[in-house]
Amino acid sequence: MSNSLMTASEAQSAAARVMARCDALAEISENEEGLTRVYLSPEQLRANARVAEWMQAAGMTTWQDAVGNICGRYESAEPGAKALLLGSHLDTVRNAGRYDGMLGVLSAIETVQWLHERQQRLPLAIEIVGFGDEEGTRFGITLLGSRGITGTWPESWLAHPDGNGTTVAEAMQDVGLDGAKIMQAARDVNDIAAYLELHIEQGPCLEQEDLALGVVTAINGARRLNCCFVGEAGHAGTVPMTHRQDALAAAAEWMVFVEQTTREQGPQLVATVGTLSCLPGAVNVIPGEVQLSLDVRGPQDEPLERLQSLLLNQAEAIARRRGLTFTANEYYRIAATACDARLQQALSHAVETVQGRSLSLPSGAGHDAIAIAERWPVGMLFVRNHRGISHHPAESVQATDVAQGVQAYVQAVCDLARG
Repeated sequence: MSNSLMTASEAQSAAARVMARCDALAEISENEEGLTRVYLSPEQLRANARVAEWMQAAGMTTWQDAVGNICGRYESAEPGAKALLLGSHLDTVRNAGRYDGMLGVLSAIETVQWLHERQQRLPLAIEIVGFGDEEGTRFGITLLGSRGITGTWPESWLAHPDGNGTTVAEAMQDVGLDGAKIMQAARDVNDIAAYLELHIEQGPCLEQEDLALGVVTAINGARRLNCCFVGEAGHAGTVPMTHRQDALAAAAEWMVFVEQTTREQGPQLVATVGTLSCLPGAVNVIPGEVQLSLDVRGPQDEPLERLQSLLLNQAEAIARRRGLTFTANEYYRIAATACDARLQQALSHAVETVQGRSLSLPSGAGHDAIAIAERWPVGMLFVRNHRGISHHPAESVQATDVAQGVQAYVQAVCDLARG
């Protein structure tokens, strides 16, 4: 086992290189004042080229695939074996932080660098992918990079326009890719053994526990609904309190119920009413109609389903009691993505070795692993991120935490490849 443990000083050097490379990639942006790098932009191709150089320096052969992901392979001891796929994304939201996505790609390169410097080959090959689009910033459709690898790109995506009316197909042509050849990016299911992703935690749990690293159990499923209470508008001065069908009062009662009930369901379920609009919206008129949104999320589909039913049934009961009607229309749904038990175990063992104990937690945000999990087992390692702030220039990680992350990553990769 000892030959699969990276020393603390090796990890410090690796982390320093990761931090410097995160800074270098942050320079590749469409504007100078913030970091914005979107799919099929000149900046994406420049970032791919830099990352390819770093992969090559770590002993990998590299290629850019048909959807614009940058890929590298570190060959197995017996050439041609299945690969353990490591990766994350290189695209960003607008005015982004410098670690979301990039940290995972660069930490993966360090695990290969460490093996390369020792001239070690594992029974499995190691491949790294820097996905071209996870965030969906440019075209409003997400996971374009990872869906390229799984071969689950809807044909209709090619005609999808960005804000300037440029379609995906045209944007591909502009950077020398061919929309007709997208399926060439799809990997054979037998080529890859499993997928691991290191990512910043986009929440405060690790910081609250004073831990650098955590192991992801599942990526939250989510449902989004447009809801509406309809009562009767009326004169604020002349309709007695006992005769009112006040849509806003009903919505307010329900919102308090949403918050209290979700809290009682345990710490892993969340529900949010994020928008509210009130008609007719005058100071001296009883609200006759209220439109509001509901967003519910959780790491397992069944408890999520139960919570959603509970909330909607209560909304209907409130409406009935007050003489109103309630309607809800679900317009978005993504299933929860469970992380593979064996991969969780390997990551937990590595995290325990590095920091003394492991913490398991769900991911409230989406990741490339969602798409990959449709084809291969997935595992995720979280690294502490200051105050959980993400999708913002204030995103911040400590080099000491990154060092522990790389140490755990190396150990998990070696254990899984040899296991």
